[in-house]
Amino acid sequence: MNEVQEKLKLLPDDPGVYIMLDSDKNVIYVGKARNLKNRVRQYFHSSVKTEKVAAMVANIADFYYVITRSEIDALALENNLIKKYKPKYNILLKDDKTYPYIRVNVSEKYPSFSVSRKLKKGSKYFGPYMGGVRVKDVLEIVNMAFGVRTCAVSIGEKPKKPCLNYHIRRCLAPCAHMCSEEEYGERVRQAMRFLDGEEGNVETLLTEKMHAYAEAEEFELALDCKNKLDMLGKIALKRITAINRDMNADVVAYVSNNIYAAINILIIRRGIMQGASTFPVENASDDAEAVSSFLTQYYANHQIPDEIVAQEFAENKLLEDFFRDRYSKPVSVTLPKQGIRRRLVEMAENNAREYLEKSLDKIRHKEDMTINACKRLQELLGLSRYPRRMECYDISNISGTDKVGSMVVFVDGEADRSSYRRFRIRTVEGANDFASLQEVLRRRLAKLGSEEEERFPRPDLVIIDGGKGQLSAVREIFEEAGIADIDLISLAKREEEIFTLSSEGSVLLSKRDYSLQMLQRIRDEAHRFAITYFRNIHSKNALASVLTEIGGVGKARRRALMDRFGTLDRIMRASEKELASVEGISENLAREIKKYFEEEL
Repeated sequence: MNEVQEKLKLLPDDPGVYIMLDSDKNVIYVGKARNLKNRVRQYFHSSVKTEKVAAMVANIADFYYVITRSEIDALALENNLIKKYKPKYNILLKDDKTYPYIRVNVSEKYPSFSVSRKLKKGSKYFGPYMGGVRVKDVLEIVNMAFGVRTCAVSIGEKPKKPCLNYHIRRCLAPCAHMCSEEEYGERVRQAMRFLDGEEGNVETLLTEKMHAYAEAEEFELALDCKNKLDMLGKIALKRITAINRDMNADVVAYVSNNIYAAINILIIRRGIMQGASTFPVENASDDAEAVSSFLTQYYANHQIPDEIVAQEFAENKLLEDFFRDRYSKPVSVTLPKQGIRRRLVEMAENNAREYLEKSLDKIRHKEDMTINACKRLQELLGLSRYPRRMECYDISNISGTDKVGSMVVFVDGEADRSSYRRFRIRTVEGANDFASLQEVLRRRLAKLGSEEEERFPRPDLVIIDGGKGQLSAVREIFEEAGIADIDLISLAKREEEIFTLSSEGSVLLSKRDYSLQMLQRIRDEAHRFAITYFRNIHSKNALASVLTEIGGVGKARRRALMDRFGTLDRIMRASEKELASVEGISENLAREIKKYFEEEL
């Protein structure tokens, strides 16, 4: 701690980011500051601290900082470093869900409409859809009312065969050149106006279609129209009369009990309350910084509204400058003291407070199952360090064919799916799991000390799915690579025995022990990830080999079928009409393919 005190004297008055480290050099907290000297010294000199801040400070063994040009740059850098290091005491959106939107690909000559959870340039997005309104229902309304296409078929100079949607009057079939670009473009504009909030015209169109279907005794289609009209009514009921119809805002509220915290977001689009989400958060910063840190992470994966309505302590000017600078998006961050916006903030506060009160036991249980389980595992197995980043490996194959390996990653006891990796086994002949594990670990350890180590950080603990034999095989690779600072264990499934390098026998833990349950979760996840990859490869290979036996199905048609259906099972279940919808597959050939599979069955 003497070293820390000396560093505190040298802190500059500039804006920047400070990074706190524990005794194992793990990053445990990242913060931004308008003035580094004043902000960092507060942690060590201030006598009043929340329990979370006090716990974090007790674990600080060292720190360093990065000076930035402005506080905006510091906020952006803080966000990037939080994503990179996933610090224990920062807000991490582990339970974050990306909501569905309707995407209109306006870069296409004949724009398609689809459901998307990722926001990309070159398209327009409408939504998000939540709170009882299913995005697929809205897309069906658009499809039924306006006849715009919802497929991903490429449209070229050569007309294609119209699909079923054209025949049931749900698509103008631009792919078959059944409509002009101007006619289709007008339908697209009408559909986008509906998605922007103009419901009246759609209600009239669906009502007319419903009556027409009923008169034609097409009762199933008429019922479908009625269901869509009911959905329109559900959307209309979500409109709050006191809110301006042009209001596109997110209302954000943060509530903390000094140990745990929650953030609630109310989503309002075109004056309609779309829904709400609450996020449990853990942090060691003050309320204003917690909100800023949350929002910079949240809007990396969500549509940025025209307005953010927040509590009075929020850093509104900083956030406005941040969105303008980083996203070229003018966002108004308002801190209301009265009126409808203040009532909306109070509603969000009540949601966050209720969530926190009801979820305390759940949050504590989660901590026992994750961070506390990691601490206990270190004690029980005598690990050299706290196993913050754990990597688990598994091998999957059938009789030595299509061999694959998986690497799954848990950080502080929770899955980090963005870090998962798959391996195709390249050098091993036959079904040799030991040699396959050695190949996978050799390739993985080669990343350490290389330029790629930033993407593949050094693990604290490596877990092998298997027994003592698998552990010994991997130990050879560790010794070959000169790796001595990474703990290595294996978990055998039959008796759930844990094997370590420091003990001759196995370690048996109670089935109710949270640390064993955590090991089982990571082992099962590695197995699931490996077997999913293996099945995907195996089914594609099987599909390709089977299709070569059908006359008239060459390489291009095999590729087209695989792109369309993906697995052998799906192509076997496909109807003749579905097969014939694939580019290059005629009705006669579709009939031959279907006949072949029926004979094989």
